[in-house]
Amino acid sequence: MVRIAIAYDRLRVEEKMLAASARALGHEAATVDAKSIEAGTAATAASMGLGDAVLVRCVSHHRGACVAALAEFAGVPAINALDAFARCGNKMFMTLLLQKAGVPTPRTHFALSAEGAAACLEREGYPLVIKPLVGSWGRGVMSVGDRDTLDAIVESRSVTDSPHDRLYYLQERVERPPRDIRVITVGGEAVAAMYRESSGFRTNVAAGAAPRACELTPEIAELAARASDAVGGGVLGVDMMEDRRRGIVVHEVNSTVEFRGMASTGQADVPAAIVGFAARAARA
Repeated sequence: MVRIAIAYDRLRVEEKMLAASARALGHEAATVDAKSIEAGTAATAASMGLGDAVLVRCVSHHRGACVAALAEFAGVPAINALDAFARCGNKMFMTLLLQKAGVPTPRTHFALSAEGAAACLEREGYPLVIKPLVGSWGRGVMSVGDRDTLDAIVESRSVTDSPHDRLYYLQERVERPPRDIRVITVGGEAVAAMYRESSGFRTNVAAGAAPRACELTPEIAELAARASDAVGGGVLGVDMMEDRRRGIVVHEVNSTVEFRGMASTGQADVPAAIVGFAARAARA
């Protein structure tokens, strides 16, 4: 039996599914509200309630990275590890790693100022999709079709306190069917896939996209494994688009993957795969 902690800052369906799966597989499971963790440099896994392995499930990227760091400091396997949070949590870092590994991606541009973003758009042409460097659920993802739209986005960002809002991540708007593909990888292996269908360009289930079953073809599985390797592995959500000209491209890799939509499509038992991976990490 392995003691598996499930660290969260918002208790969602996924965390409950993981706890139930862990108990069904004969392990001890405990949900731990990350907001309650208080630790110093003398902290231990026991004092933080992190068990033999911890599944880091925080919605907040920064809080999740801190939990992973504390777990690793205490000698407890964190899933995902701090490196995965650092690499996937920032879309620029993630995209550069994918590109360096030869994983096909949409054309992407980075500007470190509003003036640079405007110059990029004037050079590359409209539309481009603008995304926050750090964020999930499709929040802040917008299609920029003209200079007026860009100016409105820049003005909106100028009044926030986030330093990330002074940096710009711009990606081509891929010509694709009205859907994308979400693949879940566990330990570098693709275990399930689904389509996320939407009438708009945002295909997040949290933004209203409908999950549909998708065959996990050898091509999709191999591409997901390559993307996982590029960012260091773990439990990941690899998002792909079917580019009408170039074939399948990877546009994002997520380090805190949601899978309730996947469960509704009747795909593989994702919680069991994740729990099994955590148990093996604890015994290693």
